[in-house]
Amino acid sequence: MLAFIRSLIFMTVFYIGSIPIIIVTFIAAFFWPNSIYYMAQFWSRYHYLCARLILGIRVEVRGEIRNEPLLYVFKHESMFETIDLLRHFDKPVVIAKKELLVIPLWGWIATRHGLLGIDRDGGGAAMRQIIKQAKKAVAEGRPIVIFAEGSRAHHGERPELQTGFAGIYKLLGIPLVPVALNSGIVSPRDTFVQKSGVITYEVQPEIEPGLDRDEIRDRVHAAINVLND
Repeated sequence: MLAFIRSLIFMTVFYIGSIPIIIVTFIAAFFWPNSIYYMAQFWSRYHYLCARLILGIRVEVRGEIRNEPLLYVFKHESMFETIDLLRHFDKPVVIAKKELLVIPLWGWIATRHGLLGIDRDGGGAAMRQIIKQAKKAVAEGRPIVIFAEGSRAHHGERPELQTGFAGIYKLLGIPLVPVALNSGIVSPRDTFVQKSGVITYEVQPEIEPGLDRDEIRDRVHAAINVLND
């Protein structure tokens, strides 16, 4: 019952508090485009502050998350990490499902921040457009972030990686850094009730570019699931 009440308070405080942040960001972006990056970090820090003070959730990062043109592949167990990752990077380019971009105001801001909405039914043309935009971001020195499983998994589950992931890795031609996490323990996917506890991000060793499809798939799959044992 206590977890239910805390989660209800968290949702109320975080979502209501997010409204003025999104509105200010939308307006500021017309006068100072770079404000989007600072406001995204502010929003992410606000999210973590709410989670820390209301839910009793704490994040521990093992290893170094670097703001360099690297391909980061995150394990995906909760909505938590999709917001929280913004405070760990300066200007990440996130590859996610295109449906997120239709959210009023937020979708416009996310597009200008660098979120690349991937159309899973768009075929080769959609993938080529994603790669073109991602290469431009890499040339600007920005990290690329992807949740290669495609959707959230229960903690302990090991879903296969999406087929497009290996193509992105091959065509970008940059080192890849897998990140394992266990957010599903405290913030499971099928309920809004979140528990107090520690979420661990474990940054795995960098993987060189140029591996074949099967090898990169197997290595990344194993690496992002090390906290599921």
